[in-house]
Amino acid sequence: MSMNYRLADMLTQIRNAQAARLAEVRLSASKFLGNVLEVLIAEGYIDSYTKEEVKKGSAQFVIKLKYHEGERVIKQISCISKPGRRVYCEISKLPKYYNGLGIAILSTSKGVMSDFQARQANVGGEVLCSVF
Repeated sequence: MSMNYRLADMLTQIRNAQAARLAEVRLSASKFLGNVLEVLIAEGYIDSYTKEEVKKGSAQFVIKLKYHEGERVIKQISCISKPGRRVYCEISKLPKYYNGLGIAILSTSKGVMSDFQARQANVGGEVLCSVF
């Protein structure tokens, strides 16, 4: 499988692993994906993740998925910005996902953060994905 856009690949692996009711998922590590995972942990969508050294110079994330009463916590996760179409949004025009029940993850000048944190910091940026 070609990994041109690693964020979309990570979201797809999480979606597929939760559909198969897996406890954890492994994927190649990067600093950017680690920042996105930190937002997902802070918002309560995944339990935790660890970074494991596979071989010299390469590492993997082991993401522990979260379930509530046998049902997956992440009902829907989708990529908004793609390599061919980047989506940028001012903070005043940032929509609420699922009437505020879902979140959007943004890449801003102050780092990767949820839409709620971006509203508090009053900063817009690239809308990476939405999670419900």
